[in-house]
Amino acid sequence: MKAEIARVLTLQGGVLARREHPELARQLDWLVRRGELAHILPGVYVLPELRQDALVRIRAAMEWVPEGVLTGRAAAKVSFWEELRVESVTMAVRSGRASRPGFQLSRRTIPAEQVRRRLRLCFTAPALTAVDLAADLGGDAIDRVLRTGFATLEDLQRAMAQSPGRPGNKDRRTLLLDSRDRPWSAAERRTHRLLRAAGITGWQANFWVELPDGGVFLDVAFVRARVALEVDGWEFHGRIKADFERTWRRHNALVAAGWRVLHITWQQLVDEPDWVIARIRDVLDSENPDPNTSGRLG
Repeated sequence: MKAEIARVLTLQGGVLARREHPELARQLDWLVRRGELAHILPGVYVLPELRQDALVRIRAAMEWVPEGVLTGRAAAKVSFWEELRVESVTMAVRSGRASRPGFQLSRRTIPAEQVRRRLRLCFTAPALTAVDLAADLGGDAIDRVLRTGFATLEDLQRAMAQSPGRPGNKDRRTLLLDSRDRPWSAAERRTHRLLRAAGITGWQANFWVELPDGGVFLDVAFVRARVALEVDGWEFHGRIKADFERTWRRHNALVAAGWRVLHITWQQLVDEPDWVIARIRDVLDSENPDPNTSGRLG
């Protein structure tokens, strides 16, 4: 019996539902008393050392409420955002079943078009998940799902239209409108907002450029003027030496290909937006651009 329990736990990602194995009931109770199994939810068991593992908790929630649909952070983690922290597993259910600590249930019907299934998991589609998370994470979830290609802006808009009358929808609509140029990060989103507010046109976001060593996406490109805005953050470009080296290798390749490159930091976007816009105008207004003058703002 103990070997059979170990086999089931292995097959089901560390989770076992009592209702599916009534023949193991006495052995399960015995292992719980001995501390070799943990009773994480009614009728659901996991190994004690895995009680705080996010994916195990997500699987346990599905075994507890098989008809439920994972939402929010839990849905994002199993679909397009593996490293996202999940403190509470959220699920949409049709019944009035009570929540438990660390597991939050809400009565909600998810449109069939917005439901995805994989193995024993059922979760909201990436588009709806990102729209839901906008209330918690602002534009980060929207930027993430667009950047990873798990949903398009049109998918997000359709998911929004299928969720009318929800608290926070006004803010969600604002974020979707702000995403019309498909930013891939909060810094890019802020850059796009500044450019639009300043009335600067003629730019494209995430523009693909072929270079001798391979193609790259430019954060913002003024194609006719051959001006590139690279939105840099220390987290992505300065903390790890390899990232720093790649950033400047890319910079030099663009300059060699005739692009003028301006590097804009998050801090400049936040603290000195007018100065950033002025520098962009200076470069765009230059009559005789010299690509060798491109470099970091500041």
